[in-house]
Amino acid sequence: MSTDNLPGVPEEPVARHGMFGVTGTGDTSGYGRLVVRRPPKPGTARPYGGYFDELADALEQAAGEAFGAMVERVVVDRGELTLHVAREHLTDVMSHLRDDAALRFELSLGVSGVHYPEETGAELRAVYHLCSITHNRRVRVEVSCPDADPHVPSTVSIYPTHDWHERETYDFFGIVFDGHPALTRIEMPDDWDGHPQRKDYPLGGIPVEYRGATIPAPDQRRSYA
Repeated sequence: MSTDNLPGVPEEPVARHGMFGVTGTGDTSGYGRLVVRRPPKPGTARPYGGYFDELADALEQAAGEAFGAMVERVVVDRGELTLHVAREHLTDVMSHLRDDAALRFELSLGVSGVHYPEETGAELRAVYHLCSITHNRRVRVEVSCPDADPHVPSTVSIYPTHDWHERETYDFFGIVFDGHPALTRIEMPDDWDGHPQRKDYPLGGIPVEYRGATIPAPDQRRSYA
């Protein structure tokens, strides 16, 4: 879709147009004129504001000299703090966040996946949402891995509730959580081909397990344009 009919919308840094990457006549979402821009890559400079600086200082003190290698960048956006962590240091960071007295993120709200096919070398992301009941604080931890090597350390030993969450993220995105006690599919059948929430997964034209029904391919559906 061209941006000629969208005044004031620059071509850069536009990531894509429309919804779900659908092109042609198959966009039945009603979001054909949606413009998605690439997220900013640079981290946020200090001061972060609020309790975010105290949190970062406490984590840096707990991690010591390894902090620079553990945390690749820090992003503050829309009043939320995200720590982008190197995957080889994920379990160390999560342990510090849970156990250090100045941090005490005792509760994990879950693990989710994200797929950025345009981010070469970091196409897949695992995202962890942590809550400190002790200090009434929240933080997001994000770790990336390449599509060619979709491995991330399991954090089930730190947050046992991640058992099913990591299975779901593996099922839908194909991220392999090394060290998980039983990493199998949890929603899709065991022999299912592919990972349905990836952006390169086909939107239709695949058989479904309901009386032999099929989902039409995107270019064969109705268009509301």
